[in-house]
Amino acid sequence: MDSDAPLLVIVDAANVVGSVPDGWWRDRRGAAERLRDRLAADGVPGRAGPVELVLVVEGAARGVPSVPGVRVEDAPGSGDDHMVDLVARAGGRPVLVVTADRELRRRVTDLGAEVAGPRTVRPGRDAT
Repeated sequence: MDSDAPLLVIVDAANVVGSVPDGWWRDRRGAAERLRDRLAADGVPGRAGPVELVLVVEGAARGVPSVPGVRVEDAPGSGDDHMVDLVARAGGRPVLVVTADRELRRRVTDLGAEVAGPRTVRPGRDAT
């Protein structure tokens, strides 16, 4: 494992946005943009040191631009498959995937990634 590389944090936008019933379904792209902006402002609470944040969007949220501090990647197909591919290409660096999707969690931990739930990056919530 490359301990000198910053932690790669891959955020499952659809899963994190969908974890709170706040009307996100009326504007999926806007919800992804708000999550991106919160990540850019707050980072990943409780994580010391540098991180590289990647927000993976799919479906109606595609096309959200990156901002300083957060790279947004459009999944060409399945968001889960794209996140698994990002973990597989991480080259031995530390990776954290933020999602509650059980199957995705299994797939990325099989590749050596750490996982955390959506509360990790939701404001005013305990990180679990």
